[in-house]
Amino acid sequence: ETGRLIERGTIEIAPLAYMRGRTLNDAYVILDEAQNTSPEQMKMFLTRLGFNSKMVITGDVTQVDLGDGKRSGLMQVRSVLNRVPGVEFLEFTGDDVVRHRIVAAIVEAYGRHEERRRAAEEARS
Repeated sequence: ETGRLIERGTIEIAPLAYMRGRTLNDAYVILDEAQNTSPEQMKMFLTRLGFNSKMVITGDVTQVDLGDGKRSGLMQVRSVLNRVPGVEFLEFTGDDVVRHRIVAAIVEAYGRHEERRRAAEEARS
């Protein structure tokens, strides 16, 4: 079924680089792994939204694969758009993990580790 929808053009899978210059009307658009977008790519993607369309952006800000010193568009977008009407944010926690039950414990352990690291960093400043 999915293959047919792709063949008909009902579903389109496109790299982020192919979005420039497009307007996505009458569409439901998903940007996955958005933690690896730059702020410029995120802005470019968001400004493709056309009439009668919705966008969903997913990603995990704890799994950014960008090189050192590069900013994540997903990490920045919340501070830029948090007061824009019609834009909503949803954060998942370890309770939302649908993989092996130990994964939730792993996610929470990394979260605690990051909090301790930030606190130590702030104490040094």
